[in-house]
Amino acid sequence: MTVQDICVHLGVSRASYYRWKKNQNQNHSKRQLEKQIGTLCREHKYRYGYRKITALLKVRMLINHKTVQRIMQKNQWQCRVKMKKRKKNGQPYAVAGNILDRNFQ
Repeated sequence: MTVQDICVHLGVSRASYYRWKKNQNQNHSKRQLEKQIGTLCREHKYRYGYRKITALLKVRMLINHKTVQRIMQKNQWQCRVKMKKRKKNGQPYAVAGNILDRNFQ
């Protein structure tokens, strides 16, 4: 049977069938891309953000950073940020005396 005959029997237009077939291939590539991004995130212990992951993927394939960011946000694969450490001396800074007393003449 031809594609047109099958579509007539199922009550689906031919254009809808080919659109579905095209999207099916795209969804497969998106799932494969998600797996690659997830593997890279786990491999680097979620320390890399979307920019670094994009740079790693650009070595293998052509990819947009917004796509990587969208996938990482959807799956909650944000990078873990280290807190900056500060020294707490307890000593106040030296305060200069008010010599001018707002007299600028």
